[in-house]
Amino acid sequence: MKSFPTPLTPLEEKYYIQKYTEGDLEAKHILIERNLRLVAHIVKKYHQSEEEQEDLLSIGTIGLIKAVMTFNAEKGNRLAAYASKCIDNEILMYLRSRKKVSREISLYEPIGTDREGNEINLYDIIETDEEDVPERIYLKENVQKLYEKVEHELSARERLVLKMRYGLYNGEQYTQREIARQMGISRSYVSRIEKSAVEKLRAFF
Repeated sequence: MKSFPTPLTPLEEKYYIQKYTEGDLEAKHILIERNLRLVAHIVKKYHQSEEEQEDLLSIGTIGLIKAVMTFNAEKGNRLAAYASKCIDNEILMYLRSRKKVSREISLYEPIGTDREGNEINLYDIIETDEEDVPERIYLKENVQKLYEKVEHELSARERLVLKMRYGLYNGEQYTQREIARQMGISRSYVSRIEKSAVEKLRAFF
């Protein structure tokens, strides 16, 4: 498990929460980054392999982001306590979804919305130009394999970028620049990761 930034002190946490409520996005990123150790701590209790732990770290980070964005300091709780529940819930939802992957799921089932509120489905992600009906039927019949490819063929970083870009697992959608800031990498690198992940899915067909 890689190392993470040290957690915020109670006073620091209070300061950055206040700054974030005032619209300071840098404070939001600090609250996320300085709580990544909490995600790693929670992931450990699931006793997964090292590769699976990377997956859960990605999913848990989505839960942490949701926690930071919805936390209400007026209720008197510490962010860590609230975030722990959000991280746990996100991981449990992910593990349940993997158990249900054998169910027939349509390529056209909604998985999120874009910034304009338009519905996005899995078919949009693979961005195929093929309009042939038999081909679409073939894709639909093999949707289980597609989901397996998403979970098992993409790297943890590729999965995280796609999930954040397209709002998968009912998460929030982010621009490449926002993802870059939260992951501590350049926007162009995020773009390359996204392109690589999409190409892998497209090659599957």
